[in-house]
Amino acid sequence: MSEVIWHDIECGSYRQDLALWLALADQYAGAGAPVLDVGAGTGRVSLALARAGHGVVALDQSRALLAELARRARGLPIETVCADARTFTLPGRHFPLIAVPMQTLQLLGGNEGQSAFLARARRHLQAGGAIAVAIVALEDLEEFEEFDGEQAGGLPLPDIAELDGCAYFSQPTAVRRQDGSVVLERLREVVDAHGARRSSVDRTRLDLTSPEQLAELAVNAGLRLREVRRIDPTDAHVGSEVVILQ
Repeated sequence: MSEVIWHDIECGSYRQDLALWLALADQYAGAGAPVLDVGAGTGRVSLALARAGHGVVALDQSRALLAELARRARGLPIETVCADARTFTLPGRHFPLIAVPMQTLQLLGGNEGQSAFLARARRHLQAGGAIAVAIVALEDLEEFEEFDGEQAGGLPLPDIAELDGCAYFSQPTAVRRQDGSVVLERLREVVDAHGARRSSVDRTRLDLTSPEQLAELAVNAGLRLREVRRIDPTDAHVGSEVVILQ
């Protein structure tokens, strides 16, 4: 359950990109074949698409996150698939839109992992369809580091949730560029109903990828760059560029 809680706290409240995914689904999928949502998690994008009338195949490698998505999706046209984005196979399935939100591509292990995904996605793309991939807008990326519990100008506000008498805090403590990637560091704390605390540090490494680099990898998978759309930053989230390939 903790995997679901932290995923929801740190990712579930983000809404800035939903209008774009809905517009792309209307443009490419219409009322036809379902959208493939890669890295679906607990269903932030999948649920929005399904509630708007689109069928969805939600793909993620976490069974726990997909189980929670399935619970939330009862009565909605969502099918869950547990698989790695780099190796998934859905025999006979082709999609008019393959959506890869929230920097999922940048978790796949550099050029090799990204190329493996693009090759798989190309095999599952319907003629005339599109693969839309969200990546960090590098010009919006601001590094910071906590030193001895302090940081000039103050740290970003923590993400907070309460569940079953426990309070959960996820405090961003650092964003640093390192060896062709960016490391996002968070301090996770849980305070139970008796005031007892437990904490851990979570580090996520994202490959630093530009639209130009992604377009080059796409060519090798038999794809071409159609356009790049921008998602503006919020107070809590960096901006994104959505690279659309066909």
